[in-house]
Amino acid sequence: MQSSEVEPNAEAQKALDHGADSSLQRRLVTLHVVMVALGTSIGMGLWLGSGKCLATGGPASLFLGYFLASTIVWALSQSIGEMAVIYPIPSAFVQWTNHFVDPALGFTLGWSYWMLYATGLVNGVQGLVTVLSYWIDSVPVIAVLVMMFVLSLLVNLAPVTLFGNLEIFFSSIKFLWIFIVIITSVVITSGAAPVGDSIGFRYWTTYGFINGFKGFLSVLPTTIFTFAGSESAALTVSELRNPRKAVPKAVRSIWVRLAVFYILGSIAVTITVDPVSEGLFGNEGSGASPFVIAFQNAGLPGLSHSMNFIILISVVSCSLIGSFGGARTAVGLAQIGMAPKICQKADSKGRPWPSIALIMIVGGSLTFLNLNHSGLEVFGWFSNIAALFTLFGWGMISFSHIRFRRAWATQGRTVEELPWASSTYPFCAYWALFWCIAIIAVQFYLSVWPLHEKSSAKTFFVNFVSIIFVIVLYTGAKLWFRGSFLVDLKTVDLDKERRFYASTSDETGQNSGEKPKSRLLEACLQSYRIACGAVKS
Repeated sequence: MQSSEVEPNAEAQKALDHGADSSLQRRLVTLHVVMVALGTSIGMGLWLGSGKCLATGGPASLFLGYFLASTIVWALSQSIGEMAVIYPIPSAFVQWTNHFVDPALGFTLGWSYWMLYATGLVNGVQGLVTVLSYWIDSVPVIAVLVMMFVLSLLVNLAPVTLFGNLEIFFSSIKFLWIFIVIITSVVITSGAAPVGDSIGFRYWTTYGFINGFKGFLSVLPTTIFTFAGSESAALTVSELRNPRKAVPKAVRSIWVRLAVFYILGSIAVTITVDPVSEGLFGNEGSGASPFVIAFQNAGLPGLSHSMNFIILISVVSCSLIGSFGGARTAVGLAQIGMAPKICQKADSKGRPWPSIALIMIVGGSLTFLNLNHSGLEVFGWFSNIAALFTLFGWGMISFSHIRFRRAWATQGRTVEELPWASSTYPFCAYWALFWCIAIIAVQFYLSVWPLHEKSSAKTFFVNFVSIIFVIVLYTGAKLWFRGSFLVDLKTVDLDKERRFYASTSDETGQNSGEKPKSRLLEACLQSYRIACGAVKS
């Protein structure tokens, strides 16, 4: 008899599954985590950052940068999926690093990611200012700042289901719109738009790699910033009713957003927008998204205004995810004694008030940097900060997965005992780890020898401050925690903070570690057996 597809009641699920509990509540369902995974990828990085990449590196560099970043994120999702199912805990990868790698690195990763989420509010405000500038000549930045702050605060103080439902709404709109963008881009480049002739791959031929190989390298940090937050879905698992069902579905959906949003999306930009357009975000004195420029130049004002509105929704969505992620990261840090104990507290509705207050105060204060600097300048600062923090985080997620699997094998446990196992291990874990290290090295090179700038201490500090922050934080944490550089895998408690599920099979009746079988295929096979007389009807 087939199991029901309806999500079980949260309390009933707790009666079946146990472990890995916190003061947060399991109010989110499968659709929430899938939409958060989709929604985090469609934000300011894609709509605006692609313009900066196009202007700096050219069409070929933009496409290759997004393709490489896509492979890293796909590999990373495999590690996150496996770890999140068995250890669905607040702050997720922070606690995984603390448990399987080193407490000092866990502390460093936790507060680095917390800073990443805090700076997300800054870029959110700047994104809104840039978007609104398309309609308003002089945008009151302080008003936008207050509006974003209040909105983020209200959503975080509401029950977590409101956050989840908002992400379903926002992600659905963004997901549908990307198809409109791709189809319209084909129409524009073929010369069928009201204004303009056939473009094809003209810009690839004319510009290709702007600034050569160094231009391509300069694109990589921005592409990583575009994908920053794709791991945020892991922070929702502690509030999921059934991680074993929801997380694998989110992992299996990753190829959709990578292929459609970034691979096809990057091609759409390169075949419709001239890299040297004066109004392009990324060029001097610029402000508009490349997608908005494409529609505007093609004589499609209705679509250009609609596109700008979609960007506004995307920026708000990603800012909300940032404040949500920052609060949950603080909860997880408090749970392992790396943040004040008060941050661990939540009310009867599962809202971590102290952690929410902390992220809103710091993030809100940082947003005042928008008042005295240009949008492109602020975007450059914080995209570099976000990219390096993200690379450090992704690297630690991959390394934690490698260490977890080694500990699992060292203590005599088998892959079949995992509630869900990635079939791509160890290739994906090592692939993501290698590229995280490589791109950090690239950013160091660009910080010392920047593109179109003279080397200076100021430029180095602005571009590489994230890693400096990480090194200082790790040094202080290591002096405090002491001990060996890596935890002993033989003594790691593999059942600490673990979620124990009611059975070793998931809702589709498959054993852990196996690929889910199609029910339609199984029914066809059964009919074939009956027809052949293999079994009695």
